[in-house]
Amino acid sequence: MKHLSLAALAAMGALASPALADADLRIFISSQHQPDVWRQVLDRFEQATPGVSVEIETGGNTSEAQAQYLNTLMSAQDPSLDVMILDVVRPAQFAAAGWTLPIEDVDMAQYLPAYAEANTVNGKVVALPAFADAMFLYYRTDLLEKHGVAVPTTWDELREAAKTILAAEGDDSLQGLSFQGKPIEGTVCTFLLPYWSLGENLVEDGALTLDEPAAIASMQLWKSFAEDGTSKPNISEVATDDTRKEFQAGDAVFAVNWSYAWAQAQSDESAVKGNVGVARLPAMEGGQQASCLGGWEWGVSAYSEHPAEATALVKYLSSPDVAEFMAVNGALLPAFPQVYEDAEVLAAAPWFADAKQVVETARARPVTPRYAEVSEVIRTTLNAVLAGVSTPEEGVAAIQSRLARVLR
Repeated sequence: MKHLSLAALAAMGALASPALADADLRIFISSQHQPDVWRQVLDRFEQATPGVSVEIETGGNTSEAQAQYLNTLMSAQDPSLDVMILDVVRPAQFAAAGWTLPIEDVDMAQYLPAYAEANTVNGKVVALPAFADAMFLYYRTDLLEKHGVAVPTTWDELREAAKTILAAEGDDSLQGLSFQGKPIEGTVCTFLLPYWSLGENLVEDGALTLDEPAAIASMQLWKSFAEDGTSKPNISEVATDDTRKEFQAGDAVFAVNWSYAWAQAQSDESAVKGNVGVARLPAMEGGQQASCLGGWEWGVSAYSEHPAEATALVKYLSSPDVAEFMAVNGALLPAFPQVYEDAEVLAAAPWFADAKQVVETARARPVTPRYAEVSEVIRTTLNAVLAGVSTPEEGVAAIQSRLARVLR
């Protein structure tokens, strides 16, 4: 097991010093991001900083639920939280609202470039990486081997692979593919995966560049999975952690999900432990394989009554030492390139050897100060298409019309 080093903590300047005082800190961590493992990290911080204690607050199993809660707290200038975990799309938003404090004396060149960029706004560091992420294709190694099916590299190949396996298994509880269709942030990525695969961008230099044929093809793909039995009919009700639970319970051959699902799929409570494979997401016919960049960042609340102590905590939580520990013990992807080559990390999660390329080549969701509105338009529209409320053509027309007003 990877152990945290007190020496590394001291070297980072996070140990008690004249600048730090006794403090009771409160940190917000998503309930799906293994707070029990983060607790071990925080225990080490407390040991090294006498007088400083850290309490975890958990909540929200979707990015939207977390953002709603934090938006309410920050809008009220509530000092009860000192540190909070933020979806990679949110540091710029929180900084613009004045909800986070800038973090000084950090070498951002040590991180993967996408995360250095996501956490730097107008030349100021506004948050630090908690862990990296990207979307992957999870698959049942036992079922693919049993039925002689290769790991699909296109969505059409996945459809045929699922059809073959489902027909042979004859299990009504088994679905071919689980993905996110509920009106949540993950469904923005659902829409973008095939769209990006076809070589299209949605926003360039703040302007809408929607390619309608590619957008229709994306919506048609996801809707067809629900219609032909590859996915379940009510896929419009499936959120990120629903996909994780379905795959972990052995109820899906394939699943589109983030890296956090790996550790739970391989846990003792998992029905598929030892039979889990991870691969790059498939491509559209004639297109390129594409993944959606994810990741989570640590922000220091502008309303913290202990900003120096909270900043010291964030710097430690975003250190290579902690990244290695969380990779080994929580299978969370590091934001430091060298950690992907660590022998202990690769022994614990061999698939990390291939994950670095996926993270480095994953595409970021549209960069715009009005991202919250862009996200709401895409996820609610695709959800309506999947629910049968509108057609793919009607959905794309709605996206074009609504985003043209948002991004004018």
